Amino acid sequence: MRTAAGLEELRAQAAAATARGSKSFYFATRFFPPALAESAHAVYWFCRHTDDLVDEAPSLQAGHEQIEAWARQVESALRTGDSSHPILKLFLDAVQRHWIPHEYPMELIEGMRMDLRCTRYRTFEELRVFCYRVASVVGLMMSHVIGFRSPALTHAVDLGIAMQLTNILRDIGEDLGRNRIYLPEDEMEQFGYSAADLKAHRRNDAFRQLMQCQIARAREFYEQAMPGIALLNPEGRFAVRIAADVYRQILSRIEDSGYEVFDQRAVVPAATKYWLTAKSIALPIARQSLTRLAAWRD
Repeated sequence: MRTAAGLEELRAQAAAATARGSKSFYFATRFFPPALAESAHAVYWFCRHTDDLVDEAPSLQAGHEQIEAWARQVESALRTGDSSHPILKLFLDAVQRHWIPHEYPMELIEGMRMDLRCTRYRTFEELRVFCYRVASVVGLMMSHVIGFRSPALTHAVDLGIAMQLTNILRDIGEDLGRNRIYLPEDEMEQFGYSAADLKAHRRNDAFRQLMQCQIARAREFYEQAMPGIALLNPEGRFAVRIAADVYRQILSRIEDSGYEVFDQRAVVPAATKYWLTAKSIALPIARQSLTRLAAWRD
């Protein structure tokens, strides 16, 4: 049995892990009601740990062994509804509280397996499968935490893909250090930009055109995702909008840097995050005021 005191301690650990792992996501969860934020942190802690088993593995073989051992633990926890692992214990609380489908965490694990197997993606369609497994399923889990109306889940898939594409563009330099190139091979060939160019950190015209293409695609997925936010329960939708706006701002930071993604990481300053938040609060108020003014004039 999970005691309230034990869960409270785990919730504090999950919040701390979220704050360390993703400043943008943690910033957004500050606009959730406390109970929703706790579940969001539990989901993040699970996803972060699953990802770290691959990213921080000392070798490819160790990564395979760690993710398979974790898969067995997760499968057992979901089947029995209990676990002695602190991260799974808290994650199960969120799964049971919000009726999160069990296939989502297992899809995430499959995405980690895919990351261990693949170092290149031939086409965007191949990359899209990876983005769904490692990011869209996180959005689907969060949609269950928040609550939603149909067809919100379709839009959640798009938002996950948009965010993962943003991660890929922001982390090109870091991923090279892990022997990972996520940019589709056929599109690199289309723009005349090779893997050797990427490894040499060449920011030439071909690279700029390639990056413009990738950024345009990510923005298209953000646009496709936006209608889904209104289909989320009101108590959680504002935080999702903030997270989407902050993440989308990373694309602008990449552009403003001249596509310098090799030796620096595009981040959104705290002042910009608060400005985006203020704008999100102010725009609906302004629209309401203009509507009232128009009605009064009529």
